[in-house]
Amino acid sequence: MTLPAPDACPCGGSPTAIRRKGGAVGYTDCCGRFIEKGQLPPDALHLMRSRYTAFVLENESYLKHTWQAGYRPNTVEFEVGAKWLGLDIKDYVPTGVHEGHETAELEFVARVRVAGRAQRLHERSRFVCEEGQWRYLCAVT
Repeated sequence: MTLPAPDACPCGGSPTAIRRKGGAVGYTDCCGRFIEKGQLPPDALHLMRSRYTAFVLENESYLKHTWQAGYRPNTVEFEVGAKWLGLDIKDYVPTGVHEGHETAELEFVARVRVAGRAQRLHERSRFVCEEGQWRYLCAVT
């Protein structure tokens, strides 16, 4: 079940999003254009932000659609009562072309509170662009 779309974008605002007065970025002008309207994220950075927002909204369909087929799980599990607190992009590096596809790596920290306990998900992730669609591959180990 997908949660209702918020007014402000949970990702905090992608670099190309339109900012409102006061600096806030609306969901519709930010990640909503990818999740709801079907626009393709122009790069792995925008894809990562929209995937974070999809986790906040518990949108399994979008997450699975943007997962590279070879790494895609059958289902996406969501923590009951999770309150996502923010996303911090630490590093973003286009890594070139591999087997004819653009690739990139991105390091992020996502903060979440589950059952009253704050947690941090710190990950460096790999992405690939297949036929114009950026997809999440996996965490770099």
